[in-house]
Amino acid sequence: MGVLGIGGIFFRARDPKALAAWYKEHLNVGAGCVATPGVTPEPFSWQVEGGPLVFQPFKADTDYWSTDKQFMLNLRVHDLDGLIAALIALSIEVITKPEWNDPHVGRFARLHDPEGNVVELWEPATAA
Repeated sequence: MGVLGIGGIFFRARDPKALAAWYKEHLNVGAGCVATPGVTPEPFSWQVEGGPLVFQPFKADTDYWSTDKQFMLNLRVHDLDGLIAALIALSIEVITKPEWNDPHVGRFARLHDPEGNVVELWEPATAA
């Protein structure tokens, strides 16, 4: 007996419908989205691709993300550069810093959703 994985991510929003639509449109995240071509979408769930998932509590006073937010969403991606270019083309500000990247862990970028939540994009390092 044990946990098989994350079953959902739930958080408060001022306008849940608009925020859900933003994630679906810009990041292909949320109900009805699929990460792998050919997979049948389901109306109430997001069909994700298997892979690493980091579960890590941080100290309450961490400065890794804004102190006025209780969480930071980290999304595992393929082709970080392509996604960054697509987001910038939609006038979404994306932040990158070389010090966030680690050749053993991967590359990172950040953006904020319309409600100011931090969304970190993570392209894991490829196995050597």
